Amino acid sequence: MLRPKIPTNPTPTGHAIPPVVVEPTTVVPSAQAPAPAPAAPTPVRPTVQLTPGTALALVGGGTAVVLVVGAVLVSMLLAVAITGASVAVCALVIRSLVHADAKRR
Repeated sequence: MLRPKIPTNPTPTGHAIPPVVVEPTTVVPSAQAPAPAPAAPTPVRPTVQLTPGTALALVGGGTAVVLVVGAVLVSMLLAVAITGASVAVCALVIRSLVHADAKRR
């Protein structure tokens, strides 16, 4: 039921066509053209020229990136510190309420 059906190759009918015979041709050398003059070598890497304006822009951009990343990191540190302090205050309040309730009994 689940056996694959393997196709059978049909037998060729009629006559086969013989291959076409290719005859070799002779190569005739032509007149030699003068070789073109070598072009000036181009530099592999483009040169980067730093003018005072671009150097100042790079320094300004780097400073801006450092300030933004620093501000983000400091704000995350402050968020963690404030959260920790508020959890500590909540723990103290709950502890004092539980302790005061146990004293009254």
